[in-house]
Amino acid sequence: MGEMSKEISQSFILVLDSGIGGLSVLHEIQLLCPDHPLLYLGDSEALPYGDKSEAWLINRLLALTEQLMTCYLIDMLVVACNTASTVVLGPIRDKLNIPVVGVVPAIKPAAQRSESRHIGLLATPGTVHRQYTDYLVDCFASGCQVTRVGTTDLVVLAEDKLAGRPVCPDRLSQVMEPLFCHSNLDTIVLGCTHFPFLKPELEQIAPRAIQWIDSGKAVARQVKSLLNLPGSVIRFPVSNRIKVNHALFTGALPEELAAYLMQVGFTHISRFNQS
Repeated sequence: MGEMSKEISQSFILVLDSGIGGLSVLHEIQLLCPDHPLLYLGDSEALPYGDKSEAWLINRLLALTEQLMTCYLIDMLVVACNTASTVVLGPIRDKLNIPVVGVVPAIKPAAQRSESRHIGLLATPGTVHRQYTDYLVDCFASGCQVTRVGTTDLVVLAEDKLAGRPVCPDRLSQVMEPLFCHSNLDTIVLGCTHFPFLKPELEQIAPRAIQWIDSGKAVARQVKSLLNLPGSVIRFPVSNRIKVNHALFTGALPEELAAYLMQVGFTHISRFNQS
């Protein structure tokens, strides 16, 4: 992994999250927008975002994005974190002159798909208790019972998994017990972008069939629609050139995780030093 260098030959979709959780959203964007270069920032130095205050999140993400935009040409920002999106989208949109897409818990589709009308929200404590989450529940799931569980344990387990370390089923079961104990709960919202990485393990320990819903595909569709809008400017098309994907991390990155990033198409992996 090298030092960050200024990239002027192409423009990027910037996907930002603490740690590696936003890679679950980036994967969906890759599938729908395969020709557009991607820049990923994992704010691993500040992991997790789920226990940070609203003021801290706003100041942190504004500083990171503004610094990145002095180093890279960025067409669009995707805040690939439910916790951050519930508080920072307004201030960031006021500051930046590019489209900004956020990720919010998939309460609406969960309520639509639940047959029992009892859904679970599995997210970080920050997301679970946000006023914006209350708004989503009131608007889209008022006819449902919604059981909320806030945890940062699964953030750590997801980071461990992608770094090649085993996921402990007992730790998962302990976190999930407040949801699994409800026999009529049939749908669970994965309200943190780290959590989809643990879906195979969650399915294995589930006591019955559960619908697992996250926002990754919906975010990717929104990104694609914005890129295709009349007047949308893609400043450096990548036709007839080699596409370059960059991944930056504010903290140390395990070598195993660097190997994973190269497997999924990142050609440059660097340390990002916030000024």
